[in-house]
Amino acid sequence: MNSPLLHTLTIALGARSYPISIGSDLLASPATFAGLPAASTALIVSNTTVAPLYAAALYSALQPHYCDVHTLSLPDGEAYKTWETLNQIFDCLLSHGCDRKTVLFALGGGVVGDMTGFAAASYMRGVPFVQIPTTLLAQVDSSVGGKTGINHPLGKNMIGAFYQPERVVCDLSLLATLPARELAAGLAEVIKYGPIADMAFLDWIEAHTSALLAGDVQALAHAVRRSCEIKAEVVGQDEREGGLRAILNFGHTFGHAIEAGMGYGQWLHGEAVACGMVMAAHLSQALGLVDATFVARLTRIIAAFGLPVRGPMLDANDNAGRYLELMRVDKKAQDGAIRFVVVDGSGQALLRGASDAQVRTVIDLCCVP
Repeated sequence: MNSPLLHTLTIALGARSYPISIGSDLLASPATFAGLPAASTALIVSNTTVAPLYAAALYSALQPHYCDVHTLSLPDGEAYKTWETLNQIFDCLLSHGCDRKTVLFALGGGVVGDMTGFAAASYMRGVPFVQIPTTLLAQVDSSVGGKTGINHPLGKNMIGAFYQPERVVCDLSLLATLPARELAAGLAEVIKYGPIADMAFLDWIEAHTSALLAGDVQALAHAVRRSCEIKAEVVGQDEREGGLRAILNFGHTFGHAIEAGMGYGQWLHGEAVACGMVMAAHLSQALGLVDATFVARLTRIIAAFGLPVRGPMLDANDNAGRYLELMRVDKKAQDGAIRFVVVDGSGQALLRGASDAQVRTVIDLCCVP
């Protein structure tokens, strides 16, 4: 994977605009990090899985730019996306006397990126940060758009802030060490972009299933680039999720309920989203927006990537009721009414309500008995 920089996109947000660099062998190059806000101190925030693999290379690349570079390694996993872990970042910043110009570098997957971004938004009321996503899911979704935060036992990502990074560095070389399960989970977020924005992209994904699962760098490069292009266009129009940006949550309302109901970390986020997309497709059919052929096709594509298409049982007595209870905490809910991202089969997504009876029918149909 010695190809040069493949592509640069821009998230167009006026004064908060920033580039997304997509290429190989970017992490170890000092040039990748030139032109950031001037500072004397930098903090690399990573985790116990990623830091041993890549923190030293990033440390060396940052040394020409900063007098002091510190590294913090957090515990790995969604279960640690909490206040307690977030405080470790603040403890590190304060113990090293970091000031409001200190630049934070999020080196890891979505959990590290979300927590580092939230810490950057909060420390001294805001310091710069850079996203260096090391998972496919983070490269195509969570690192782009400025959503930061932590989980609460009652709901995923319920505490956080919109806070944009200075830049996003998607180094495709880092995906070479990604476990197969994590790669597949990331591909769930890639699949999502087809039904909500570009059915031709879904056709391409279906035709390149084997290459994507094999980690083919050219296939992954196209997947990351097109995913980021779609997200950049949506975020540029609706930074704070006032309307349009909600379409990026296709499958997430059901998926977040799965994560919260099972306990964070039992299923990977992408696995929950994959199953959630199947449920959302069935709900789209129940609302008269798509036909059974579309639902079957999307389910088949998701299953071909080894992702779950049957939801777990969250309550033996009233499974659908437990899903509904958890989904009422979803950030898209208004006045206790759940709003779902549904699709019409043409590459368009909509935000719609549905009756509890309709949702119960979908859950009963899609969950393991």
